[in-house]
Amino acid sequence: MRKTAKGVVSIVAMTSIVALALAGCSREGGGGSGGDASGGAAATSPGITDTSITLGITTPLTGATAGPGNCTVDGAKAYFGVKNAEGGIEFGDGKTRTVELKTYDDGYDPQKALANFQQMVSDGVFAAGLGLGTPTNRAWREAAIDEGVPQVLVMTGDPLFSDRAESPEQLGLVPIYQQEGGAFGELLASDSTEHKVAILSQNDDYGKGYVEGFKEAISGASNITIVKELTYEATDASVDAQITELASSGADVFFNAMSITPLVISSLQKAQALSWLPSWFLPSNTSSPTAILEPGGGAAFPGIYSVAFAQSPQSPAFQESDEGKAFLDAIAEYTTQDGVPAFPHCVWSWIGAATLDQAFQKMEEPTRESFMTALEGITDYSAPFMLEGSVIDTTQDGKPAVSQVQVQKYNGKGYATAETFG
Repeated sequence: MRKTAKGVVSIVAMTSIVALALAGCSREGGGGSGGDASGGAAATSPGITDTSITLGITTPLTGATAGPGNCTVDGAKAYFGVKNAEGGIEFGDGKTRTVELKTYDDGYDPQKALANFQQMVSDGVFAAGLGLGTPTNRAWREAAIDEGVPQVLVMTGDPLFSDRAESPEQLGLVPIYQQEGGAFGELLASDSTEHKVAILSQNDDYGKGYVEGFKEAISGASNITIVKELTYEATDASVDAQITELASSGADVFFNAMSITPLVISSLQKAQALSWLPSWFLPSNTSSPTAILEPGGGAAFPGIYSVAFAQSPQSPAFQESDEGKAFLDAIAEYTTQDGVPAFPHCVWSWIGAATLDQAFQKMEEPTRESFMTALEGITDYSAPFMLEGSVIDTTQDGKPAVSQVQVQKYNGKGYATAETFG
């Protein structure tokens, strides 16, 4: 039975939070531990008090990407629900605070995402992030910079969010798309067999990033030929025509840089209907065994490959571990998820929340500047549920918080590490 999320994580409160002090003015009773050049206490940023901090998340809660979109909220709700129930998090300034979340549905629509950010500013959030989507996160990036609101640990592999000069208030969480595409390209290039590759990619920075990384990785491989390359729009209702054309290419490998869950499922089904059974590469965010591969009939293909940096909640080992049980209990307690989450984004969001927790513990002042300094100073942090060899490192310009991935192969039920292609 589904449980109603507890009130310890505030989702719908819409009251504006006003800054508690002016720059250079002293604050009675202490607060931040830092001060300005004149010795006065640092100004407190909007969205934080002595007892709470408010974060905003805009993500697709409805529409074609609602499955992973809801998970980007639920992992954080569960993590901070547990922390709040324990009394809160002790920040670097000595104050213990609870974390309140305000969530907004953008339906994977950039204009709605921008409007949501503008609402966040009115609602007085301290920082925003964790939400899914390249075009949606890009839509409010410049506005966030103008407003001085941190836009952090967003779930897009767009390298722009890890460029400190271009995006000073931003930080990505997940590996950039070029890294994912490159990892598969390296695995394919390591195989001496001749391969013909067909490519279908989303016609935006998401798809272009994956293809760029893949092509760079295979550039010196004489055994790989790209025989056909097509694109689709994220708003398309069907890609049957593209699949039909690609099937006629005779490719034995299909590089499918697609972010829309229903289209991935229908692509798997259409390829089978055409008796085209190549090996597939799928991005990490559209490779769920239960939500995508099982309904799409993924077991029919000789190999489906993806990349990962975190454990899968569908794994029996995850569900049987003490940490996995605690995660699933928290998901059941603080969200409306029913059973084991079908998408990896719930675990990614938990990892993002744990990373925010690390930054909060190091914040010496109740300011956005102090928060960003703390967030961008995390190294070698083994966050919960990360695969061995993957850690959080926010100190490297040009790289997101997670920059290591492992190629995995679908075995009909879940994924196992792929040491070789085939």
